Amino acid sequence: MEIIKTDIPEVVIVEPRVFGDNRGYFFESFSERDFAANVREVRFVQDNESKSCYGVLRGLHFQKPPHAQSKLVRVVKGRVLDVAVDIRRGSPTFGRYVAVELSEENHRQFFIPRGFAHGFVVLSEEAIFQYKCDDFYAPQCEGAIAWDDPDLGIEWGIPLEDVILSEKDKVHPRLKDATELFDYSTDYYI
Repeated sequence: MEIIKTDIPEVVIVEPRVFGDNRGYFFESFSERDFAANVREVRFVQDNESKSCYGVLRGLHFQKPPHAQSKLVRVVKGRVLDVAVDIRRGSPTFGRYVAVELSEENHRQFFIPRGFAHGFVVLSEEAIFQYKCDDFYAPQCEGAIAWDDPDLGIEWGIPLEDVILSEKDKVHPRLKDATELFDYSTDYYI
């Protein structure tokens, strides 16, 4: 596996070694040993999958402590633009984001650590999206910020009139108005 650094040191792209021939392909999608050696120690406890059509935008979501989550995400069908936003107050990269295209062709994975909001938009006709989480879903700890916050300036890669949102995702606060975020000086992995 190759680890591709991004502009935010804690957020990385994981590119597996893909072995292909006339039968198809094979790759190791996760190795706890290699991930710990190359990214960080993390124990994933829950896998999720979603299917969405073109234009569906999910995000920008996070879970607050004591159930903060890291995520390792990938696409098994289709294409998405995946986004991680630093929401750690006091961080030198607070309010900045990293975006990466994940697809069934590139097999890339994206690691979103605790302290980051996460979202994605579907670029293909449909997409099947999988993610590993290192804490269980806890509805009482849900948090989110607005996907279209002008201070973030996220370029989602599709016309805004094509965006399809849940009712819930239409009303999240802007980052500057969010009250429950993370603190850069706190280690959320302890």
